[in-house]
Amino acid sequence: MTVSGPGTPEPQSAGPGASSVEQLRKDGNELFKCGDYEGALTAYTQALGLGATPQDQAILHRNRAACHLKLEGYEKAETEATKAIEKDGGDVKALYRRSQALEKLGRLDQAILDLQRCVSLEPKNKVFQEALRNIAGQIQEKASQNLVVLAREDAGAEKIFRSNGVQLLQRLLDTGEPDLMLAALRTLVGICSEHQSRTVATLSVLGTRRVVSMLGVENQAVSLAACHLLQVMFDALKEGVKKGFRGKEGAVIVDPARELKVLISNLLELLTEVGVSGQGRDNALTLLIKVVPRKSPKDPNNSLTLWVIDQGLKKILEVGGSVQDPPGELTVTANSRMSASILLNKLFDDLKCDAERENFHRLCENYIKSWFEGHGLAGKLRAIQTVSCLLQGPCDAGNRALELNGVMESVITLCASEQEEEQLVAVEALIHAAGKAKRASFITANGVSLLKDLYKRSEKDSIRIRALVGLCKLGSAGGTDFSMKQFAEGSTLKLAKQCRKWLCNDQMDVGTRRWAVEGLAYLTFDADVKEEFVEDVAALKALFQLSKSEERSVLFAVASALVNCTNSYDYEEPDPKMVELAKYAKQHVPEQHPKDKPSFVRARVKKLLAAGVVSAMTCMVKTESPVLTSSCRELLSRVFLALVEEVEDRGTVVAQGGGKALLPLALEGTDVGQTKAAQALAKLTITSNPEMTFPGERIYEVVRPLVSLLHLNCSGLQNFEALMALTNLAGISERLRQKILKEKAVPMIEGYMFEEHEMLRRAATECMCNLAMSKEVQDLFEATGNDRLKLLVLYSGEDDELLRQAAAGGLAMLTSMRPSLCSRIPQVTTHWLEILQALLLSPSQELQHRGAVVVLNMVEASREIASTLMESEVLEILSVLAKDKESPVTRAATACLGKAVEYGLIKPSQDGK
Repeated sequence: MTVSGPGTPEPQSAGPGASSVEQLRKDGNELFKCGDYEGALTAYTQALGLGATPQDQAILHRNRAACHLKLEGYEKAETEATKAIEKDGGDVKALYRRSQALEKLGRLDQAILDLQRCVSLEPKNKVFQEALRNIAGQIQEKASQNLVVLAREDAGAEKIFRSNGVQLLQRLLDTGEPDLMLAALRTLVGICSEHQSRTVATLSVLGTRRVVSMLGVENQAVSLAACHLLQVMFDALKEGVKKGFRGKEGAVIVDPARELKVLISNLLELLTEVGVSGQGRDNALTLLIKVVPRKSPKDPNNSLTLWVIDQGLKKILEVGGSVQDPPGELTVTANSRMSASILLNKLFDDLKCDAERENFHRLCENYIKSWFEGHGLAGKLRAIQTVSCLLQGPCDAGNRALELNGVMESVITLCASEQEEEQLVAVEALIHAAGKAKRASFITANGVSLLKDLYKRSEKDSIRIRALVGLCKLGSAGGTDFSMKQFAEGSTLKLAKQCRKWLCNDQMDVGTRRWAVEGLAYLTFDADVKEEFVEDVAALKALFQLSKSEERSVLFAVASALVNCTNSYDYEEPDPKMVELAKYAKQHVPEQHPKDKPSFVRARVKKLLAAGVVSAMTCMVKTESPVLTSSCRELLSRVFLALVEEVEDRGTVVAQGGGKALLPLALEGTDVGQTKAAQALAKLTITSNPEMTFPGERIYEVVRPLVSLLHLNCSGLQNFEALMALTNLAGISERLRQKILKEKAVPMIEGYMFEEHEMLRRAATECMCNLAMSKEVQDLFEATGNDRLKLLVLYSGEDDELLRQAAAGGLAMLTSMRPSLCSRIPQVTTHWLEILQALLLSPSQELQHRGAVVVLNMVEASREIASTLMESEVLEILSVLAKDKESPVTRAATACLGKAVEYGLIKPSQDGK
């Protein structure tokens, strides 16, 4: 036999010399060096078959193990290495190769034993030492990951906690290894989740300061994990404050309200610490946004907000006044100032009275004055930057700060500075100050020439683009009112063209291009700008790409531009009489642009869909950032509703993930935003297969938003679409019907069954018909002392054919599942017989079938009812129907007559039929 491979000599005949064990082993070694592992394996196997000595057998098995390792046959490698070790227990190469195979097989506990044996045999071998360290690290990491999984269950978390697990996790945090720190933090999340006493004990062991400091590390994943842990801790402590309990074991523990304040105090301290990473500072702001303000204005206690304002407002303002480039004392990101603005706005909105708001204003003004008056030019810049932060958040506080002596004058003066940093700060402040119509008029009169000069003469794109945005904002001060134009005809189109040019410039950094989006957000109030914008596919693609970037502060501007392009803001047609009256009184009457008519809007929507707007919005909704505020969510909800307005566009929205994105919008945000998103969900559920649109468990999340549309404060159209969507869901499965019942929708649906509007009444009846398949709904109809059954019987005799179909269908279903209801039908109304006869005589096959099924159920339920029916004209009608061609109606009629014959109420005809 011969062995050959790449780079080997010509094969020779298997003579006594060539066939020797030594020669075959050498051939195998050469083949192995050349990379022919299969050939080497064959050579070693042949050598073993020649009766090699035990020592040679150990070497050959060891070499075969090496071949199997290269060929990724790890189980065979382990077997061969084991055979070598059995021949020679001190063979370090075999031990090492077996450890490699065991590591690949995931049996780390066995692999480390072999490596420890290798190190004991050759203590100075650095390869063995390094491999041992790697295996030990893997074992530690695997064990820590197992702890994460175990801690997800309450029983596992309790076991870890009682086994001094927190102290063990503290040691993992001390290693400084990101993977181990992540595992430790995630395990702590499981321990603290929804458990107040374990949370307080964990804080006691680790130290509040230590836990909060984890936010400030450079590793983003660790910082986010620490943020999640702190969020869980806050939730557990706040729940404890709300319930006032003492822990599951009834033991007296530390006051959770005090622990809560200690945590928040440490977070506030972290905001202004010099060594904290920018990402960590943002995470601290995000936590404060989530945990400090009240969740609902109905909660009377805003003491935590007042305490944070007194203790930490200056620290928040310090972050808001910091700049990213050039870096100052505090490391911040592009999103830090916006996060600070949002936190300030949340705190201001959480105040309940004028005295509390006045205190907020006083603290802000004192802080700004301290920088403006006592620190030279650098202090003025810091003060103006802080004012910009306030203008983006609680604008009332920002406007009051602008009115402080010398502030506005300094802004105008610094706009003309030759220093780029000073110009940036001043121009941004001017842009934000132009938000108020009163101040916009002042700036239009005094600052437009300055902005134009900056735009035309500045050599820095960063200055020019901001000056352009200032001009855009001033040019859009009239909003959608076509008759109110700040600039000459065509000026806004020129500004928009320049904005689109900068937006599409990939050479610019994302932070600068963001300002181009800001400009378009203002200019797209003009319908001419909208039309040009949606025609520019490159600009749309650039806008959508920017919305998916790390620059989160662009989200609101993107959403605003999309709302403008789709005209999805609220608009009511003015009363013609009021318009005439206003004209007579010489009052200004807003005019709509001709290109804002529905036909233009529909065309723009189709162009946005073709450009991929849905996938961009889906990414925006997924953003885990405080920049995605409730207001921003509302804007996205408005756009989604506009996108699904036309039935033919809904498939595109679903295909690009719109259904999935709408769910969080319908469950969180402003009341208006949630309602708009819920209405969009209803439209999708009506025309698309809900099981395809919302796959898996997601379909059950749709029910609550749809039920919310049934409230009386929603419009009739929203009520109607919700009823139709719930009808579709109720027809899918019993679990969905139970979910609808659990959301307490039945009383509201019953209320709409009494509505005067025929479409609402019909939709509610159809929904109830599908819900009637549930036992609980059947119990409601079977209960005495209500008119539910009577209403269905009477609706079965109405003129509206679709209403009759729904009511008769519900009646047929109920009488099939609850025969006891059959005897009650004659009792609810004296016209029951006429109604049944009218159903049987209807020209509609659907109504005939429903009527025939009801009659069949009544006949089968009781001989007495059957007798009453057979003594009426129903017998004659059934006889005629039974003679028709084969159909569901014929079969039901024949079954009725057959049962009557069985009762002896009628006799069969002579032919036995």
